[in-house]
Amino acid sequence: MTSLSRRQFLELATAAALLPPSLARAQTSSVHTLDSGWEFLRMPLAGPFEVWSNQPLAPWTPVTLPHCFNDYDGCDPDVPAYRGRGWYRITVPVANPHPNGRTLLHIEGAGQSSEVYLGPHLAGRHIGGYDEYVLDLTELLAQPGAMNKDGALLSILCDNSPDLDRMPSDLSDFTLYGGLYRSVHLVYVPSVSIEQLHVHVEAGKGAPASVKVEARLHNPTTATTALPLSLTIKDPKGKTVHTVSRSQMPWTGTETLTTFVLPNPRLWHPKTPALYTCTFTLGDSIQIQRFGIRFCEFQQDGPFLLNGERLLLQGTHRHEDHAGYAAATPAGILRKEMHMIRDMGANFIRLAHYQQQRLVLDLCDELGILVWEEVSWCRGGVGSEAFQHQGKEKLATMIDQHRNHPSIILWGLGNEDDWEGEYPSVDMVAIPAYLQQLQDIAHALDPSRKTVIRRCDFARTIPDVYSPSIWAGWYGGRFVDYESSLDKQRPRVKHLLHAEWGADNHAGRHAEDPYKTITVIKEGDTAERGLAYMAQGGEARVSRDGDWSESYACDLFDWHLKTQHSLPWLTGALQWCFKDFTTPLRPENPVPRINQKGIVERDLTPKEGYYVFQSYLAEKPMAHIYGHTWPVRWGRPNEPRTVKVYSNCPVAELFLNGKSLGIRKRDIQNFPAAGLRWDTPFLAGENHLKVVATTATHERVEDEIAFIYQTEPWGTPARLTLEVMERSPTRVTLEAKLLDASGILCLEARNRIRYTLSGEGKLIDNLGTATGSRVVELTNGRSRISIIPAKTQSTAAVSAEGLPTAFCLI
Repeated sequence: MTSLSRRQFLELATAAALLPPSLARAQTSSVHTLDSGWEFLRMPLAGPFEVWSNQPLAPWTPVTLPHCFNDYDGCDPDVPAYRGRGWYRITVPVANPHPNGRTLLHIEGAGQSSEVYLGPHLAGRHIGGYDEYVLDLTELLAQPGAMNKDGALLSILCDNSPDLDRMPSDLSDFTLYGGLYRSVHLVYVPSVSIEQLHVHVEAGKGAPASVKVEARLHNPTTATTALPLSLTIKDPKGKTVHTVSRSQMPWTGTETLTTFVLPNPRLWHPKTPALYTCTFTLGDSIQIQRFGIRFCEFQQDGPFLLNGERLLLQGTHRHEDHAGYAAATPAGILRKEMHMIRDMGANFIRLAHYQQQRLVLDLCDELGILVWEEVSWCRGGVGSEAFQHQGKEKLATMIDQHRNHPSIILWGLGNEDDWEGEYPSVDMVAIPAYLQQLQDIAHALDPSRKTVIRRCDFARTIPDVYSPSIWAGWYGGRFVDYESSLDKQRPRVKHLLHAEWGADNHAGRHAEDPYKTITVIKEGDTAERGLAYMAQGGEARVSRDGDWSESYACDLFDWHLKTQHSLPWLTGALQWCFKDFTTPLRPENPVPRINQKGIVERDLTPKEGYYVFQSYLAEKPMAHIYGHTWPVRWGRPNEPRTVKVYSNCPVAELFLNGKSLGIRKRDIQNFPAAGLRWDTPFLAGENHLKVVATTATHERVEDEIAFIYQTEPWGTPARLTLEVMERSPTRVTLEAKLLDASGILCLEARNRIRYTLSGEGKLIDNLGTATGSRVVELTNGRSRISIIPAKTQSTAAVSAEGLPTAFCLI
């Protein structure tokens, strides 16, 4: 037996002490998900007495869970999102079927701090909006006032008020949502139940796999009666490969249940995400956990190896955010999002910047998406002692709750903890010291995985893997500087992994020449420095001076991807971010309070960039002509214009108005579009493009678009128009256009406009999309928004500074 050094012993003891009790609920038939029957009130109350008062201070609203109380105002263009208290209440029948059993409340996530009450009694407090927690309600249920004739009087206070002592920091570039935005469950367990189950795996190439299963118990009454114990391991095909059966006394702490060897394990890999199942029964308590068998290696100054073979890590990031729901994304939409990420070809994702819900990790396991999961130390300095303790606790909790997931390969220790204005300061001694403590905790709790942090240069050697700030062609330099930036950073750390690169792009905005406003950008430094994310001040940079078009963003994506595929030493890179998301720090963006670096909109509508990634990463044959959301192109008569096709097929043929423009061969080093581009004049007026791409096995994929080619030049924008484009009983879609004095559409107009509506209808706004915001910048001189019509007549209007307002009767 290997002896522990004093430091190792202290690390393990400290890490174990950080784990709160009852982190996982037993998976039994006695789990009741509380998704309906709730009422909500968004305002402060004096406490649970006012929650259940017969004279309420304001009307309560029926809601279902998950629910976020910033679902509408998270990206309101006029008023920042609500930061404060919201109360939830429900009456829950309680009937525990287990003699002397325990009644638990399992909350998967409540933002950002929460308090749980039974009648007037405090059941528990929790700080942090992203980790799961469990409260034992058993004793409180017997207290006076905890129940009425219909059941337990359960109320939960959620509070996302600013708080210097809570992670993530209020400087974070994303909305700190409030509410019960993940599921809540009432769980009945026997007097002794399973609290947590961990499966540890060691494997090697062509070698047997060693498996160890450990468990903790929930035994608050310290029962000592022996219980029947059984454990079954099944392989990915459902065949039983190991069993254990015995009687055992309850234990304290963590107990090893079994160790065994699998002689010919099926390895987990993005292409073959094989999952084993461990079922553990103790008395009447059952828990089921899936696990995978795989091994990985980050080579020094070199690539990443999975199961002994190089795998270029490529993918994206995600926030828990969606149009109309904010953090309370329904499971069906979440599944669609994760499948879109996999269909894009991603094999890797960073879950930014906090622990995400169990369904996300389950889907990563099933779909074969490797994961960097991150603790919520984001732009917070070292803060107070309470702040530092919370970071340690959240890291320990995240590892304890998610370590069985084979998709996770990296524990993220933080993000951008050298940010200007951190609290109390950017302390270049205290921050590395705190980061070292997190590093020690992560290694003590899970020696099998490496740690990582993004952007804290003066502490870059502490975590096992480091991501520098490289934003070539956006916050600094040009995108052609990308490779030289990687080369510069590579020798500074042992293991370099590039997280966060990309460009904001306003969905539906395109450009015939996306470079004409950024010719003065200096080459060289590509880091995001100071407040470069802001739209004013500082040196020239594309983020400030560019057109924010999809055209430019696609070229930037294309260049980065071709570069990444040409570097045999590169570990991997992650584009920021898969989906547009809300942020309080960017009210001036084309869609206010939205970070628009997504390759899909906030409602999962793909932008053109999605198909650039597919052309490099996806295995399923695809072909996509750039410009599906570009209804009008422009130029002089007979002026050649470029048509780009993104495809993973080796050859493609393009047709214009039925006539072949020739065949092109794909070469990823032939920028842009890997050589699949054609320069051709268009007819004035209507045009039709069709591409036929062919795989090596002669499978054909096709795509086509139609558009107008405008040859009339436009003058100074003079007037707006507003008219109905589509109409149904439940929705009316309006389109605004900006014309010059001669009535010519101003196709490069980017004016900021505002929609208003008078009457009984309702604007469908605050969605955080280009067609779902009442304040928005034009895309090529036009914009759309929809309205829920009323039975009576309404009047819609669109206005812009310096222009007369246009009206439309609905």
